[in-house]
Amino acid sequence: MERVVITGIGLVTPSGIRPGETWRSLLAGQSGIAPITLFDPSDYAVRFAGEVKGFDGSAHVPKKKLKEMGRYAQLSIAATHACLDDSGIELSDHDREVCGTFIGVGLGGLENIYKYSLTLRDRGPRKISPYFIPSVIANLAAGQVAIEHGLGGPSYCTTSACASSAHAIGDAMGWIQRGRTPLMVAGGSEACITGLGVAGFTTMFALSRRNDEPERASRPWDRGRDGFVMAEGAATLLLESLDHAKARGARIYAELTGYGATCDGYHITQPEPGARGALRAMRMALAEARLDPSQIDYINAHGTSTPAGDVQEAKAIIELCGDHALSKKLWVSSTKSAMGHLLGGAGAVEAALCALALVEGAVPPTLNLDDPEPDCPLDFVAHQARERDLQHVMSNSFGFGGTNATLILSRGGL
Repeated sequence: MERVVITGIGLVTPSGIRPGETWRSLLAGQSGIAPITLFDPSDYAVRFAGEVKGFDGSAHVPKKKLKEMGRYAQLSIAATHACLDDSGIELSDHDREVCGTFIGVGLGGLENIYKYSLTLRDRGPRKISPYFIPSVIANLAAGQVAIEHGLGGPSYCTTSACASSAHAIGDAMGWIQRGRTPLMVAGGSEACITGLGVAGFTTMFALSRRNDEPERASRPWDRGRDGFVMAEGAATLLLESLDHAKARGARIYAELTGYGATCDGYHITQPEPGARGALRAMRMALAEARLDPSQIDYINAHGTSTPAGDVQEAKAIIELCGDHALSKKLWVSSTKSAMGHLLGGAGAVEAALCALALVEGAVPPTLNLDDPEPDCPLDFVAHQARERDLQHVMSNSFGFGGTNATLILSRGGL
């Protein structure tokens, strides 16, 4: 089996667009959540979200191609440009021929589905743009990235709700491990801050309604939590076999050592009691990484700020890690507290943050954890970032339909 390493990172999030901006913002404990500007939310019960502020697709995509792309694809193009620049790679003809593109997306171009539904109703079928379908189907983030860079390896989209991009990275990891390709572009994207998207999640009672203090609305494991905060953004990672990375003298952020994927098989939105599916995903990832739970230093938790999900994940972590967790040797945090929940893009963003944590020796904090849930006696790195020598870290991503994905990243031995 080939070893798989991360050699490039691109992040476009509510916490920053430029290289390093997201990481610095998170370590500083700054919130990227604010009132919605992408549409008029005056009549909505929820009027705030984690928007990518100041994003201009035309800065990353030729104007004549913008009409082909939903915002989710534009964000992914921008993140991929940043990733490949960060990696320092000069793609050879052979690299381009074999490099795959896996971009996880949960919903795709929701803004254009809404827009063209109104066009159909008000102006009739002849007024629907021929670019409508390409601008909304979820695999066109991966497709547009592959077209942009001439990548001829496998290209597809994993759509598994909030685990979409974690699954994309795990699948890409497997292609390299099996020797089917030496490099992959992998990540995720989402852009659902639209009237339709916000209304849909609001009527499910899934979203926080703290309109008067949006920056304090996402509060994982706090007793005052009342739902997650919608966010948008993208992350792209360049994955390479260790041999390919070493041959070109690449800087290596981390090694991907474990991946687990399961399903609760229980409920469309609620986690299984005891989070048995999540627990199995974590154990599966540990088994592949050949690690004991006591060797995990930090978990970037799914931690969405929902009443049921936070408690169930914490209980699963306690069952997995036992005294290692209860004695506070294990650190856990949720970066969703600062940027909101990027839905299908969350797993990739959080995997990227785990890689940066390994390199920088720092753990981003859980913001707004003022009154900790008594059923969750873990060290959640509340309020302020901390420094620590990290060797192995875990990233959890869970989604509607009971889908679970866990990634393990490691520093040692490279």
